[in-house]
Amino acid sequence: MSRDTVNRICAAFPGAEWSDPWGGGHDCWKVGARIFALTAAIRPTVAVKTDSIETAEMLIEAGIGQKADYMHRSWIALPLDADEAELRHRITASYRIIRNSLPKKVQAGLATL
Repeated sequence: MSRDTVNRICAAFPGAEWSDPWGGGHDCWKVGARIFALTAAIRPTVAVKTDSIETAEMLIEAGIGQKADYMHRSWIALPLDADEAELRHRITASYRIIRNSLPKKVQAGLATL
């Protein structure tokens, strides 16, 4: 899997917007102005949100991901060479978590998933 594949997955979500807010080659994906996936500029990882700190810790202990630098403890960094199905699942889960946390009015303005 590559950054391009991650970007294609992210771009397919309703309301997904790309930016590089810090410069230097980050791929930052947002919905409703909130990040749901972030590909590092230097390290070959994509950071995604999990539903809890406990889930993130479990995934880190299982070797699926690692701590996502500069992010809350409920985020993990997945290697870009991870299984595509796993990446797609984790990115989709992150998108849904962030989307569901948006104000109802913002959610109503997004196409269904």
